[in-house]
Amino acid sequence: MNRLERLINLVAALLAAERPLSAEELRERVPGYADDKLAFRRAFERDKETLRDLGVPVTMETISGANPPVEGYRVLKEAYYLPDPDLAEDELAALHLAASAVRVDVANGVEALWKLGGEVAESGPVPAVAALPGAAHLVPLFGAISSRRTVTFTYRDRVRRLDPHRLAFRNGHWYLSGRDRDADEDRMFRLDRVAPPIEAGEAGSAGPPVSMAATPPSPWELGHDDPVAARLWIDAEQAAWAEGHVGPDAVVERRDDGSIVLEARVTNRDAFRSFVLGFLDHAELLSPAELRADLIAWLEQLCRA
Repeated sequence: MNRLERLINLVAALLAAERPLSAEELRERVPGYADDKLAFRRAFERDKETLRDLGVPVTMETISGANPPVEGYRVLKEAYYLPDPDLAEDELAALHLAASAVRVDVANGVEALWKLGGEVAESGPVPAVAALPGAAHLVPLFGAISSRRTVTFTYRDRVRRLDPHRLAFRNGHWYLSGRDRDADEDRMFRLDRVAPPIEAGEAGSAGPPVSMAATPPSPWELGHDDPVAARLWIDAEQAAWAEGHVGPDAVVERRDDGSIVLEARVTNRDAFRSFVLGFLDHAELLSPAELRADLIAWLEQLCRA
C-alpha cells in the first residue's frame, strides 16, 4: 500500500470517529502502518503533519474516561466539509464556467470547486484557457477566509497576525491581503515568501473584510496588448459588487434603474474577458466595438469546440 492510500484511509477513519481515537486504535483501523511501534509512531506523526499542511483539521483531545489520560485524534465534520454557500443558479453557472476554463494547479483545488457545485460535465471540461500555479498555503487560507479566522505566520523573519480578507493572483504570484493586527494597517503578503506553518484561530476571530487601501493593478491592466478604454454595463443586481471590486472612480454612469457603466483601461484582453464573463447575463460590453467583437468571436468559437 502506498502512502497516499494510507493517508486517504486515515482521513476516512478520523472523519468516521464519533469520539477521539488513540494512536493505537488508529493503528488497528488504518491499514498500511508497520507492526513495529516506533516505526508506526514516526509514520503516524509524519502523516498528521502532512494532513494539517493540506488543510485537514486534525484535532487532538483527551479521551474521556481513560485512566491514565490518553490523547486521541479525530476530524470534526463541521470543520472539514465546506459549508453550503447557497449559490443561485446563475452563480453556479459562473462557477461552472470558471472550473472549465481555469486550472488551479494545487492539491484539492478542483475538488473544492466540485464541492461548491462547479463540477464540469461528464463529457469533460473545455480546454483550459488559463492555468494558475498553485501555492502551498492556498488550501488553509481559503478555509481561514471563508470562516473568518485570524491567521498567524512568519514572513521575512517576522511573526505576523492577520485578519485575512482576500487571495489574489497577480503577475505570476499569489497574494494574501488583510488587516495586520499588530501594525493596525492593511497589508499584502506574497504567498511564496510565507514560511510554514500557518496557524488559524477560532472561527469568527477575524474582523470583517475591508477595502484595501493599497491594491495591485487589476489583471486586465497587467499585459502588453494595445491599450483600450472599455465600457461595461452592469445591471442593478450586480452593480454594488462590481463597484466595490473596481472602485467608485471607475463608474462613469449611474442609471435610474440602478445599473452602472464602468470604464477600464485594458492592456490584457484575456483577463478582461474573464472578468466580463463572470457576470454572465448581468453585464454587457458596450465599447469599443473591436473588443466587443473579439468577445463574441471567442464565445462562438468556444461553442463550436
